[in-house]
Amino acid sequence: MRKPDFDLFQLRLRKLAALAADPFYRRAFLQGGVAPAIEHRAELQGLPFDFVVDVGANRGQFSLLCRRLNPKAPIVAFEPQKGPAEVYRKVFADDSLTRLHRCALGPERGEIAMNVSGHDDASSLLTISQAQVENFPGTGAVAQEMVQIAPLTDFLEPQQMGRRSLFKLDVQGFELEVLKSAGPLLPGFAWVYAECSYVPLYEGQALAQEITAYLVDRGFRLTGRFNPSYARTDGSLLQADLLFDRAFS
Repeated sequence: MRKPDFDLFQLRLRKLAALAADPFYRRAFLQGGVAPAIEHRAELQGLPFDFVVDVGANRGQFSLLCRRLNPKAPIVAFEPQKGPAEVYRKVFADDSLTRLHRCALGPERGEIAMNVSGHDDASSLLTISQAQVENFPGTGAVAQEMVQIAPLTDFLEPQQMGRRSLFKLDVQGFELEVLKSAGPLLPGFAWVYAECSYVPLYEGQALAQEITAYLVDRGFRLTGRFNPSYARTDGSLLQADLLFDRAFS
């Protein structure tokens, strides 16, 4: 998800610094023009994850960060859009521990229209709202792309997961449907890390309070809120990345 202009400028500077300092990131950038999602580094580097499900993987920004933090963790990624998925595959072509499915996740199987944003990382299976466009200029819909959708259980079995599995969601308002698609797999995750909205940026989306209630009812607890974005007009909270975990015995 894109941030307001000043925050976006600061983030770009940080990513340039990371590219300059780290040969691993620099190689990925030269392969596919992809920079790591270092805005999540502080919250992830303290998590001993050993398996990652990256939903809404886009070009691999988050997967790159996870690979740098844990070179041995298998990554199962999902990106339904053709263009970003092709870039992802190029960046991770030599990574045998990474597998990408060009598919959206949801409780039902079939084909569904993706509303393609002017910035493809803001594309959604839901209709892009006026609030989204006003606060993040350039993210309005420019096209539709038919994509496949299926439950996470079609791609993953419990025995394939790690002991400390991370479930990341960046799906532009479709978070609750993705969680529902996990079904019996959800208890096997140690962490859920999801971008959630506090106002409807996509029509019909479940807001942060509903996502939190759903996960709390299933044994998770909210342990952190990161990378907040605020409205351009009144400074109210629009969205943030929420980290949930299970208590370890």
